[in-house]
Amino acid sequence: MKPGRPQWIAFAPVLFLILWSAGYPTAKVALAYAEPMTLLTLRFGSVVLIMAVLFAFVRPPLPATPIEWAHLAIVGFLIQSVYFGLSYIAFRAGIAAGTAALIMSLQPILIALVAPTWAGERVGWRRWLGLALGLTGTIIVIAARSTVEAPSTLGFICAAIALIAITTGSLWEKRFGLDHHPITANLIGYTVGLICILPAMLWLETLQVRWTWEFGAALAYLVVGNSVIAFGLLLMMIRAGEVSRVSALFFLVPPLAALLGWLMLGEIMPPVAWIGMAVAALGVLLATRA
Repeated sequence: MKPGRPQWIAFAPVLFLILWSAGYPTAKVALAYAEPMTLLTLRFGSVVLIMAVLFAFVRPPLPATPIEWAHLAIVGFLIQSVYFGLSYIAFRAGIAAGTAALIMSLQPILIALVAPTWAGERVGWRRWLGLALGLTGTIIVIAARSTVEAPSTLGFICAAIALIAITTGSLWEKRFGLDHHPITANLIGYTVGLICILPAMLWLETLQVRWTWEFGAALAYLVVGNSVIAFGLLLMMIRAGEVSRVSALFFLVPPLAALLGWLMLGEIMPPVAWIGMAVAALGVLLATRA
């Protein structure tokens, strides 16, 4: 652990991994009762209210200059509006949670290619080997379930653009995020995300929601567990460590999302997928090892 880092940051990756991975099957549960932009409007609106209350009590500093406001807004647009918006459209178009998680797990490869010049980091051979093993393990996991998945072209296109968005947003946060308080960063980011998806919701969707206890529970988790806690951890880990090491965590998301999809949605988890999970875990160990 580097000097000056809080001790709790050592446990943040595991907690983040669980909370973030559960967001995939939970989103699929919620999307059975609401359209994508409508669901995100409810989700982001709830997060903005929570952040506004926290902001009123904590009173963290606001960005000092217009350019700082702009950087936070750009991160919010890329991750909240583009990444989440297109990911949810991909789910609705028929792409499975595990397949979407696989596509997003390519983020560390893109990060590793761009990070040296963008964030001033060096990516050594061990990290490249870890990234390769992580990608291989992830492919094994998803390929084992491919016989029950038939994603559409629209789903793949949306997921690919979402991947580019979250990669760019992570790099932008690392380079320009500075030291803004998490409450401030989240309040601005989610407000921008909410503003940007509202026109799409009003133009493309019926705004109808089937309010059931399943939808309420899924929405509550997406708001508190996924948006507030997991995303806050992601921002803090990006600022506390090298961005490519943080991104390597995403290699474990697909197998864990597949496991949770099996538990929550009854999605098939073939035995060979467990081998892929082990390979991906080894890759993450190598890629994130100091």
